[in-house]
Amino acid sequence: MSSAAAISTKAGVSPWRTRLGSLLAIFPLSVWVVNHLWNNLSAFEGSQRWKESVTDYPHPVAHLLISIVVLLPLVLHTVWGIGRLLTTRPNNVRYGFFANFKYLLQRLSAVGLLLFIGAHLWLAMLRPRLVLGHAETFGDVATQMHSHRPTLIVYLLGTLGVAYHLANGLATFAMGWGIVTSKSALRRADVLAAIVFVLLLSMSWAAIYALWQAGAP
Repeated sequence: MSSAAAISTKAGVSPWRTRLGSLLAIFPLSVWVVNHLWNNLSAFEGSQRWKESVTDYPHPVAHLLISIVVLLPLVLHTVWGIGRLLTTRPNNVRYGFFANFKYLLQRLSAVGLLLFIGAHLWLAMLRPRLVLGHAETFGDVATQMHSHRPTLIVYLLGTLGVAYHLANGLATFAMGWGIVTSKSALRRADVLAAIVFVLLLSMSWAAIYALWQAGAP
């Protein structure tokens, strides 16, 4: 979230808490998201290649460690984000429309992602392993993408939210950590965020298309 687009409604909010919350979103979460999207692009190469890239792990311990490395920062960032939602609001008097529009989209995408990631973790990781006794299969996810319209829509909108939230988060991370300070640097950060958004969304929707296509009867 941009500190230039919102003000805290509570005094004494630690800037280091804010920086830590944004840092967790960048490392390791954003790195894992890019890697996860890249792995899912293997759907273009068929079920076996997708299985090797997405659901296979060399050892059960490796899966556990990766889950901890990803899920723990995700939980911490979520808790921090909920706190920010409850203690900040747009500052429409001091800041311009575009900054507040980005702030609004960031907050809306955060709420959507909370629901999307929860559903995705349950359907793609927890339910197959805990209830069905095996990892999610390529055939199951491809069939769902092609035959169940709500699933397709949820993934299209969910990945749209991921792309925007991460891309805009990179820009606000740079501002929050003092990496960019001048107006020209802020403009360049916005351009970079737009490029990252397009790249992430392209990867996401390409992977979804590959799964949708593979699920055709």
